[in-house]
Amino acid sequence: MKTEPTSDRRRFLLSLARGIGLSAMGALVWSAYVGVAKAAPLVLRPPGALKEEEFIKNCIKCGLCVEACPYDTLSLAKPGENIPMGTPYFTPREIPCYMCSDIPCVPVCPSGALSEPSVSRYVENHATLEINLARMGLAVIDENSCIATWGIQCDACYRACPLLGQAITIEYSKNERTGKHAFLKPVVHPDQCTGCGMCEHACVTEIAAIHILPRALAMGRVGDHYIKGWDPSDEKRLEGAKIEVTKTKLSEKSVLDTLNDAEGL
Repeated sequence: MKTEPTSDRRRFLLSLARGIGLSAMGALVWSAYVGVAKAAPLVLRPPGALKEEEFIKNCIKCGLCVEACPYDTLSLAKPGENIPMGTPYFTPREIPCYMCSDIPCVPVCPSGALSEPSVSRYVENHATLEINLARMGLAVIDENSCIATWGIQCDACYRACPLLGQAITIEYSKNERTGKHAFLKPVVHPDQCTGCGMCEHACVTEIAAIHILPRALAMGRVGDHYIKGWDPSDEKRLEGAKIEVTKTKLSEKSVLDTLNDAEGL
């Protein structure tokens, strides 16, 4: 008669322990996910990907984009890779994006995490996929490691670029060290670079001297305080702007009087 309640009590305690264990495991998994989610700004996404924060919210981790890629460029993040698990990414040094004209990875995305409109050109309301509009990242050159900046002739990244002479150009300058040779330095143009990574893949140095970084990290931001006066489209931002003049005691004098004032010197 006394064994039954004891058995029930044991079962209850075991169930409680299992529940606590599962809760703890769930908390650990979630904390690990949050940790890698914070590290995600360093990852490179497929063409047409939304901004990282929105991409993580929209990506359903189906893997259809990975299956659609004919070059095995894309991979799904696995545990321990410091990338939100199950999301697609690519590593240019291993396999770059080969810039497929039909961009097969984008149309198959069912959630809109890979935005078709962002890589489409519209002519008379007709949309055509245009891979050159992709902005997966931006090539950044480490001049200390780039042998072209040493004076050694190398144009591997320039030749590998699918937008030859547009995304990367060669800048010629005299090599003062030798006096008779020229530097052939690669220059990246952010408005043209798609971030495909073919340049990084082709770089001849042991560790690539040109890297693809997410554009948010690779590019600075001027802010709204500066205007390109020579650019009519940028100067339009001044329309409707109010001019505020700050007046001090110095403002009461002319510019010449202020410059010639030696008082206190």
